[in-house]
Amino acid sequence: MTSDGPVETTSRRSVLEATGVVGSVALAGCLGGATTGQSRTTETTTGQDDELEGRITIAGSSTVYPLTLAVGNAFMDDHPDVTVSVTSTGTGGGFADYFCEGRTVVNDASREIAADEVAACDSAGVDPVEFTVATDAITVAVNPSADWVDCLSLGELAAIWGTDGVTKWNDLRPEWPNAPIELYGPTPASGTFDYFADAALSGIPPRTDHEMTEQDNVIAKHVSDSKYAIGYFGLAYYLQNRDAVRAVPIDDGDGCVSPSRENAKTNAYAALSRPLYIYVARESLSRPEVAAFTEYYLEQSTSVPADVGYVPVTEQTATDNLDELARHVSNA
Repeated sequence: MTSDGPVETTSRRSVLEATGVVGSVALAGCLGGATTGQSRTTETTTGQDDELEGRITIAGSSTVYPLTLAVGNAFMDDHPDVTVSVTSTGTGGGFADYFCEGRTVVNDASREIAADEVAACDSAGVDPVEFTVATDAITVAVNPSADWVDCLSLGELAAIWGTDGVTKWNDLRPEWPNAPIELYGPTPASGTFDYFADAALSGIPPRTDHEMTEQDNVIAKHVSDSKYAIGYFGLAYYLQNRDAVRAVPIDDGDGCVSPSRENAKTNAYAALSRPLYIYVARESLSRPEVAAFTEYYLEQSTSVPADVGYVPVTEQTATDNLDELARHVSNA
């Protein structure tokens, strides 16, 4: 359920007091085109006066990218001396190449941090703090002309996307076209790649013998260009491209269900729905601008995800997040 405004709790006051930041921030107007493009790195500043200053560097998930971009742009409207730099690298690429190397203070993630990533961060003196910021529905998409694909079971997804998978559409069902399946998807550095493999492939290693990219709109473009193509990405990217591609209902054993915010929210689309996260370096929360940005992000997670294409967190999750943030800020 979305909220009409920021979550007001004692946690919020605690964070402001601990960082020396006075006053509240609010989402300013429409987010404009913040989520319509796929620019891989975005930095924006404005010219208003504000007491916060500094640079907040963020990398990670392409799925979470449009949400963080929207929040970051709105935060900078209120805090013109803070630059929020957001780069889409994939969840794993963000952890390995940026966050655990100390090059960023926030990592967007479309899956939980892995044990080896925790160990890498720990050895570098980085302590990741996890916050859930939305729910996504991974969307399998085909070309609108592929009218034979009315639904796919999890077994058929495994047959397509698993190692040594099928190569032609009629390998799945004899009545389907005798034509090659053209596959487009994320890279192994992507949290979407990891989550899809765990959720849909029943332990079969994912295949990598197809075109892969971290640019989700590029996957959608390839699917829109070929009658025999199939790909997958976060729900927000399907909603951006729904005039060019068609979402495939998925049958996880209880009937065919289409990906949507509502079906993800009610857990009707359970097999491919997943939480989305940000990870913040605990030690960076001693910086007022990082603490204030994190607080702002957690407050807006009850509303902004719906604008982007995801399911917002509940008021209770937002409150729990803010309480957790306050504990870490007081110890930073």
